Amino acid sequence: MSDPTRPPQVPVRLTANGQPYAVDADPWRSLADVLRRDLNLTGTTVGCETGSCGTCTVLVDGAPVRSCLMLAAEADGAEIETVESLAQDGKLNPLQESFKEHGALQCGFCTPGFLMLGTELLRRNPCADRQEIRACVSANLCRCTGYAHIVDALEAVATPAGEQA
Repeated sequence: MSDPTRPPQVPVRLTANGQPYAVDADPWRSLADVLRRDLNLTGTTVGCETGSCGTCTVLVDGAPVRSCLMLAAEADGAEIETVESLAQDGKLNPLQESFKEHGALQCGFCTPGFLMLGTELLRRNPCADRQEIRACVSANLCRCTGYAHIVDALEAVATPAGEQA
């Protein structure tokens, strides 16, 4: 017997990491919850669930979004990129490699959010300088690295102005 006080589920059709998905979700469920529980994309971590920490950052139609604050229903029709989209054929991408090389991983809890922020920044500005990188990463919280290693990792991948192909 269905509960007449419970709102009906809403259909959510989205593409995550190039794969189309269709789920029925309660109207109050977050995108983070649907990514993790329904789509098994558990690389998206959930920390504060208030949008303060940024660990749940994913790209929605190319823009960084706190997936804990976005309702899954709002993502209907969207293209979502999670940290799982970065490695290809089991090989880390240059940003992931740089995080590894520069010790920007530490405990790893915040890493997915920083990788997605950095991915968007470098797509928007492949020649981002240290100041722009610092401004970008200040949107997320890290309790281990003090941000220096994260900034170093991003700076190592950024193409210096004049060296663009």
